[in-house]
Amino acid sequence: MKLTGVELRRISMPLVSPFRTSFGTETTRDVLLVRAVSTEAEGWGECVAMSGPLYSSEYVDAAADVLRRFFVPALAAVESAVEVGPALSRFHGHRMAKAAVETAVLDAELRAENRTLARELGAVHDRVPCGVSVGIMDSVGELLDAVGKYLDQGYLRIKLKIQPGWDIEPIRAVREQFGDILLQVDANTAYTLADARHLARLDTFNLLLIEQPLDEEDILGHADLARQIDTPVCLDESITSARAAAAAIRLGACAIVNIKPGRVGGYLEARRIHDVCLANDIPVWCGGMLETGIGRAANIALAALPGFTLPGDTSASDRYYRTDITPPFVLDDGELPVPTSPGIGIDPLEAELEAVTTSTEWLPL
Repeated sequence: MKLTGVELRRISMPLVSPFRTSFGTETTRDVLLVRAVSTEAEGWGECVAMSGPLYSSEYVDAAADVLRRFFVPALAAVESAVEVGPALSRFHGHRMAKAAVETAVLDAELRAENRTLARELGAVHDRVPCGVSVGIMDSVGELLDAVGKYLDQGYLRIKLKIQPGWDIEPIRAVREQFGDILLQVDANTAYTLADARHLARLDTFNLLLIEQPLDEEDILGHADLARQIDTPVCLDESITSARAAAAAIRLGACAIVNIKPGRVGGYLEARRIHDVCLANDIPVWCGGMLETGIGRAANIALAALPGFTLPGDTSASDRYYRTDITPPFVLDDGELPVPTSPGIGIDPLEAELEAVTTSTEWLPL
């Protein structure tokens, strides 16, 4: 496969409702899409970086810049998706940008060979169970209304964003209102090890897990915390590679891992992390970054691998967007179907894509 060029496309996607975490509040996503064009096919990837360096050091403008100046020119001799990682290995960081371009190349390659991403990754399921992530609300009453709505829609697991001052009471209210639902919490690094006694109060709520309670670099702190609380510790931001996952598992820093392909540099590395966790009996689940249908389709394929034993954040399209840029993913009995068409299994809708496009840039090879 010979690449002829890469298109960078920026789109603006208004969210159905503001999504608030300890990092801030998003009302509109500034999304960078990558389209890789070869002599045989074209493929799409989605960069999950936020507008500002809040979730990680990456942000959309930087991702576009590093793709334009460094990554795309380095792809001139690439003929397969497995060559993208080695071709970009001399460039430090920028995993979300690397993931976007690797996914686009992988999508183009698989389409040309009439193979699906799910099959390529090793999927064993044709449907995946879905959870939903609920942001920080202005009141407990507002939170209960939101959780009730998602349960009525059929979501099988609820994840609550928490931070100091918004943790014990909201969790208690949800437990009392909705009983023995699958419930977990996500701290997005908002606490320190000094909060261990406070976080131990969560043990009474029978949570599936607490996700990334401490700073992403504090692996030893997570190991210490895991010994002081009964709620299973899940790592998110700390897991940037299969090697990082192996180290965290060896140190006892996590009992569960959230795999986000964008965070780790792409779906090929995400599969390696899955394999490491599976070999060590560590359950994994697929996290979300408010993806459009392009990113969601690929995430669903990943979530169909055997180690993904917990419902992920692979929510239906209408959880975030009134109108997606692809045919919508619709929840069916708490699950979503794994795409069966070649590549990521879905194409952008031309009119919907054009309506939200703010800029395009063609980079020839």
